[in-house]
Amino acid sequence: MKDGFVKTAAGTPDIKVADCGYNCARIKALIDKAHEQGVRVLVLPELCITGYTCQDLFFQQTLLDGALNVLKDITEHSAGLDMLIAVGCPLRFRGELYNCAVVMKDGKILGVVPKKFLPNYNEFYEKRHFTAAPEGEYDIELFGESVPFGLGLLFECREIPELVFAAEICEDLWDAEPPSISLALGGATLIANLSASNETIGKDSYRRELVNSQSARLLCGYVYASAGSGESTQDLVFSGHDIIAENGIVLAESRLYSTGLTVTEIDVQKLASERRRNTSFVGGLRPGMRRIPFDMEIKPAELTRIVRRTPFVPNTSAETDKRCEDILTMQAHGLEKRVRHTNAKTLVIGISGGLDSTLALLVCVEAMKLLGRPASDILAVTMPCFGTTKRTRSNAERLCELLGTRLRVIDIADSVKQHFKDIGHDENNHNVVYENGQARERTKILMDLANAENGMVIGTGDLSELALGWATYNGDHMSMYGVNASVPKTLVRHIVKYYAGTVGDADLREVLMSIYDTPVSPELLPADENGDIAQITEDLVGPYELHDFFLYNGIRWCFPPSKVFRLAEYAFDGSYDRETILKWLRTFYRRFFSQQFKRSCLPDGVKVGSVTLSPRGDWRMPSDASAALWLEEVNRL
Repeated sequence: MKDGFVKTAAGTPDIKVADCGYNCARIKALIDKAHEQGVRVLVLPELCITGYTCQDLFFQQTLLDGALNVLKDITEHSAGLDMLIAVGCPLRFRGELYNCAVVMKDGKILGVVPKKFLPNYNEFYEKRHFTAAPEGEYDIELFGESVPFGLGLLFECREIPELVFAAEICEDLWDAEPPSISLALGGATLIANLSASNETIGKDSYRRELVNSQSARLLCGYVYASAGSGESTQDLVFSGHDIIAENGIVLAESRLYSTGLTVTEIDVQKLASERRRNTSFVGGLRPGMRRIPFDMEIKPAELTRIVRRTPFVPNTSAETDKRCEDILTMQAHGLEKRVRHTNAKTLVIGISGGLDSTLALLVCVEAMKLLGRPASDILAVTMPCFGTTKRTRSNAERLCELLGTRLRVIDIADSVKQHFKDIGHDENNHNVVYENGQARERTKILMDLANAENGMVIGTGDLSELALGWATYNGDHMSMYGVNASVPKTLVRHIVKYYAGTVGDADLREVLMSIYDTPVSPELLPADENGDIAQITEDLVGPYELHDFFLYNGIRWCFPPSKVFRLAEYAFDGSYDRETILKWLRTFYRRFFSQQFKRSCLPDGVKVGSVTLSPRGDWRMPSDASAALWLEEVNRL
């Protein structure tokens, strides 16, 4: 429960149709197993106490009495477990029979949710036995207690307000207007579906898509627990397909034709944060809804869900290639529109032989293809100075030659030295003036060449550099259009590699892979005695894989530093120790806050993902905001 993580399970017990005693034993065993694994919310299938396929046996008082006795037994068994449990059971109420989800905790039934939509087509005949949920608020007498009964029940945890549980049953989800819509808008962050969905060819894929998409549109955790093979009888086969999804991502899923538990952690804190950000999600208590409070001790949940070290990079190589292709396409089309609108005759770009400028140049080439114009309409400029190494200069020049762009080599050393004389700076003092003087000289040259060529300067800086402020103000920080502005460093590398893998020219592929393997550096300090790069960016500001992780979790999802740190320790276990992560986490927050003034005046740049720091788009932050609260929290860790 700490940090909003609620260990949640969908369970499929091994049952026998109409054998309530047998089913009771199996359900209690599954509850005990869930408790041993630290589960705090357990969802069991539709009508699992009796079995879903009892058909006309649901008319038998013996079965219904047996189900009620078992429900009492299971309720008593839940005492002291500190676990919210939803179990499927047929219940009689005011002369009608209802297909119900019974929600219990600590030996007490908190509420009963009847099924709203009863399928009565194809193999389903539920209206023969059950009555659809009535509108309005009711109470049902169960074991001497008056219990809330109805559709709009919201079970709210006092200790964690973000944990609001609600339930619907099987067909409710498949309907055009599921109850879960109003439940989520009413505040439910964790929605259970007690289901008995039989298996047919292709239905598992459709079911998975349905559950996942519902979790996405409702910004919720969705726990789907389905009946298993114990229900299989006559013409139907059941597979026990359990699914747990969170905001459009399937976190856990059972193997078909299996029983047992599917366990993961739902981050209700994350869901609540995303709802606050999304102004289209208009919440608030709806008419006919009732809030039912419950208590649950806050305990750390051992994480088992996947926390990706590189959240901007997909899981598989095929997905990564697709993302790289999509981003390149978006970048090229964004630039193509700007060139067409401004009638620019030339694209002017500074080429260093590094990853960022390489990607930006590739985007320029692709944009020219869209415009039906030659690559020679691109003016690539390499400007060697004090820190330029033979490797990067060679790669830059060779890259331009192979792509067919124009290339100018302008050595800026004398210009920078003259500038140092003009301002009275000792060129042997390798401080920030020494470094930034080179960066600003390069930008001045690019801007003036763009004026001379009736062109525009294309920015090369990436999202990770903008987050850290790792750019010279009015130097490489400035351009007329920034094509990499929302591409994180961990993804830039993959896009360059992807392009190398798809290009037909072996020589171009070789150069691109050499650039791919080059350490990230601004090359503003003299090379070492071997002529190699002396200024390695990640030695100075920290590993980009850590900073991109901090950016994604701390800024995109608004997690507090303590939670970002916990996730980083979990994701980078075995790669970085505690102190290393804390060191660079401090650096991230310190630089992110202090460098906002650079982001407040960024040039236009295409948005390609869910994380962007454009002052006109996703990120609005005062330039003078204090990082004190965030750094204090880091220092307490």
